[in-house]
Amino acid sequence: MQLSDFPRASLAHLPTPLEYLPRLSEHLGGADVFVKRDDCTGLATGGNKTRKLEFSMGAALAEGADTVITVGAVQSNHVRQTAAAACKLGMACEVMLEHRVARPSAIYTGSGNVFLDRIFGANLREYPAGTDFNLAMEEIAAEVRDRGGKPYFIPGGASNAVGALGYVDCGVELLNQFREQELDIDHIVTATGSAGTHAGLAVGLRGSGSDLPILGIGVNAPQDVQEERVFLLAEETAALVGAPNSVSRDDIVADCNYIGPGYGEPTEAMNEAVLMLARLEGLLFDPVYSGKALAGMIDYIRTGRFGKGTKLVFLHTGGSAGLFAYADTLVL
Repeated sequence: MQLSDFPRASLAHLPTPLEYLPRLSEHLGGADVFVKRDDCTGLATGGNKTRKLEFSMGAALAEGADTVITVGAVQSNHVRQTAAAACKLGMACEVMLEHRVARPSAIYTGSGNVFLDRIFGANLREYPAGTDFNLAMEEIAAEVRDRGGKPYFIPGGASNAVGALGYVDCGVELLNQFREQELDIDHIVTATGSAGTHAGLAVGLRGSGSDLPILGIGVNAPQDVQEERVFLLAEETAALVGAPNSVSRDDIVADCNYIGPGYGEPTEAMNEAVLMLARLEGLLFDPVYSGKALAGMIDYIRTGRFGKGTKLVFLHTGGSAGLFAYADTLVL
């Protein structure tokens, strides 16, 4: 897997820390929990999308683009990091924001990630849920061309094979950290949504010869849909890096029982998990992705599915800026 063969923009602070969480581990009384701090990637408060954007923006620059077009939910962590990356690289950023949350408050629609998007000068366009974003993207791309620009489209979450290269790299980085810290890790847990993080991580591990299992905690789709989405992207990514067939269908596991009422909708378990990590470890997690994934991991430990002495790594995908958008719904 020669990632050096792909265009890459320098955006992230790497490697991100791998830290033990002693107070959380003691509080739960089961597994030993470590956290991979991809909230510390450095760009615009950090987050997992920065790794992906190194390759997505690298590809855009290699093609001579001067404008990136992307899409995400109103409180998209990906959009915030894409807007910041565009500023850093001297590019324009066109954003399609999808209203996925029913009956959003004014705090939700105006603060958090949206506020930062505006600080970074992104051109925000709002659309109802279910919009045909392929068509909308083509319309915006035509506008960019008409004014003499050259557009480059980055899908939601930068979750295509190019973006997933960021998490192929993260998989290799993790294995190096395990060796350096002499850790025998049993399981990795991560939020799984647009699929790029989960798929790239699987390719990075399997392509390096590791059979370490990954549990994805779903945030927006049923299990069969999510697992198939991740597997197809993992296959495409593996082929891109020259490791075809390195990921099997059985390698992709998603538990989608912690979504609650829907994408971006708060749950009691998420609320508890976010407060638990804040008050035990001084760490901030977001309500949409990492908070629900934490809720799933905590439940697995409490119910013995991750038993005492099991060593877990929770991949922290960032997104704490989104907490401000939920200031009126989180129960403190």
